[in-house]
Amino acid sequence: MTQLESARHGMLTTQMKKVLEQEPLTGEELLSGLKEGTIVLPWNNLRDLSTPKAIGAGCYTKINANIGTSPACNDIDLEREKLRVSLKYGADTLMDLSSGGNIKEIRSLLLEHSPVPFGTVPIYEVAVRRLREEKDIHDMTEKDILEVIEDNARDGVDFITVHCGVTLAIAERLETGVYKRLMPSVSRGGALLLRWMREHKRENPFYEYYDEILAICKEYDVTLSLGDGLRPGCLKDATDQAQIEELNTLGELHQRALERDVQSMVEGPGHVPLSEVKMNVRLQKKLCGGAPFYVLGPIVTDIAPGYDHITAAIGGALAGAAGADFLCYVTPAEHLCLPSLEDVKEGVIASKIAAHVADLEKGIGDSRKWDEEMAVARKKLDWEGMFQLALDSDKARKYRALDTNTMKECTMCEALCSVKQTNNED
Repeated sequence: MTQLESARHGMLTTQMKKVLEQEPLTGEELLSGLKEGTIVLPWNNLRDLSTPKAIGAGCYTKINANIGTSPACNDIDLEREKLRVSLKYGADTLMDLSSGGNIKEIRSLLLEHSPVPFGTVPIYEVAVRRLREEKDIHDMTEKDILEVIEDNARDGVDFITVHCGVTLAIAERLETGVYKRLMPSVSRGGALLLRWMREHKRENPFYEYYDEILAICKEYDVTLSLGDGLRPGCLKDATDQAQIEELNTLGELHQRALERDVQSMVEGPGHVPLSEVKMNVRLQKKLCGGAPFYVLGPIVTDIAPGYDHITAAIGGALAGAAGADFLCYVTPAEHLCLPSLEDVKEGVIASKIAAHVADLEKGIGDSRKWDEEMAVARKKLDWEGMFQLALDSDKARKYRALDTNTMKECTMCEALCSVKQTNNED
């Protein structure tokens, strides 16, 4: 049985029991969330997943790190190192977004080294396979799509992004100007499908063959991440008609997945002004039946290339506090190039901060205890305690080591240290 079927029979699986060791949930709450579709537990039944994760209502806010090659940068060893760095700094899940090299080989290697849920975006591989065979990527068929999805499932992928909500009706409204957008689609998958529909005058094959996709997912217990191919790529396009129509379709597809015993979550924006972030989360929860919400950022300003890990952390903290369940990290390289190892580290830590801030606001579990322990260590000027509690202990130690003396306090305040004064220390 799938995790969802097991939950409907009131059975706590091995994976559920492992999740309960990590989450502030009772077994009954976890089973209820899985049955209602407000929690997902991505786990492919062919994979020995040592660290399963639950995403959704009542769970700690999770973060995902994207890794993967490009045609211009195809170093599989570098991607494996990115995986290691992502896990070291706290990524809860990983996604392989490779679009260069032998994607199946890359996926298999990364899966082998990933103890956490692992996702992919099959349409990338469909396109790359056709390019490798010197075929037009816009002539892909439903057979090509279903073959790649099943290949991913057979390899052990735990969750897949599928852009099922970009329908022909939306594509036609965008093309005729009924829906006016500055940037029609900044999603690679969404843009590929918009052009495919424009050239073939046919419905999106991911939408048309959704039942066949569900059958594959049920067989291998693969969780669907219902992709937002029309997520806004700039503030001007945020919360527009195209985005909302797609979101409404994703809500319907989420319900269809539940009816077929397939877990699913819904992806969200994108570039969104700060004033609209909470509204976007609440709208998704209403239209999608409380499905777990997986957001890219949101990025709250368009003007900070090189610093978009910060713009996304601002939006992610607000979105998480409003009820988003899953944050996709954004690195400083967003909009610019394939991220380096340092970019991956910075992106994971920024997203981890946002997730923790969200959990503090939601009152999830013992989130506040961590902050209180740090405050106690600071009151004692217990540097080693502070380092151990820090999200990035290496960086904290590095800054402390810049002090060239052995003073108990730091060189910012020295004798004027407020902690020493309040502790009545000389």
